[in-house]
Amino acid sequence: MATARSGQSRYLPSKPRYLATSPFNAAREAAAAKIEPVAIGDRVSHDKHGLGRAVGLDGDRAVIVDFGGDLRRVELDSPRLVRL
Repeated sequence: MATARSGQSRYLPSKPRYLATSPFNAAREAAAAKIEPVAIGDRVSHDKHGLGRAVGLDGDRAVIVDFGGDLRRVELDSPRLVRL
């Protein structure tokens, strides 16, 4: 007797695949190019978590922010993150 998987499908890819000839590739690349780096110690504001201070970097695409004792990893291209 086969067991059912809870919410997982073996037919779905783990991440989206993009066609090389897609007209949306230019928009994706332009959005990736607009990422402004955040320096450690910079003040930021987040729509959900409020005011915080950058305490670390996670590669070149994310920042670790201290929101009053609550450390969160936030993507730099997130529309909810505003540099102050």
